[in-house]
Amino acid sequence: MNGETLSLVRPSEEHLNAIDDFRREMLETASRMDGCGPLRRVKSPEGFVEYCRAAERGEFPRADMVPATQFLFVREPDGVIVGMLQVRHRLNARLAACGGHIGYCVRPSERRKGYATAMLAAALPYCRALGIDPVLIFTANEASARVVRANGGVKTGDAADGDIPLERFEIRLG
Repeated sequence: MNGETLSLVRPSEEHLNAIDDFRREMLETASRMDGCGPLRRVKSPEGFVEYCRAAERGEFPRADMVPATQFLFVREPDGVIVGMLQVRHRLNARLAACGGHIGYCVRPSERRKGYATAMLAAALPYCRALGIDPVLIFTANEASARVVRANGGVKTGDAADGDIPLERFEIRLG
């Protein structure tokens, strides 16, 4: 991250090729796609952008979904998406139990460069603007837990998503 310019932006038509590249790498490496919204199941980058816009407006095919804002973490000037992050505007029972307000991931070829820590830090002002406090985040591995701790997260318990053990963290913004 030395001197790089990184931007947290909403998906748009200008990112279609970069979204496709990100998705392909995540699928080829069998990576978890936490914080990527419907990226795993959409048929096209255009469909992903459309779904993300609808999700932010709270328009869903199922009643159990909550409004969410999808962000891409884009490196300039090459336009590579190094990570994705989703902010859920409120929690339902499932998100309160094992999903949280924020999910995020970094593409495998860009890991261990500090991008996740920077991406989460960049999203916290948006959470504050939405009135989310504390921000609830669940982590599935020690690297992710370090990212949350680096952003002021405090472990408040343990949970599970099926057979995946999780740690529960809160980041207080007030």
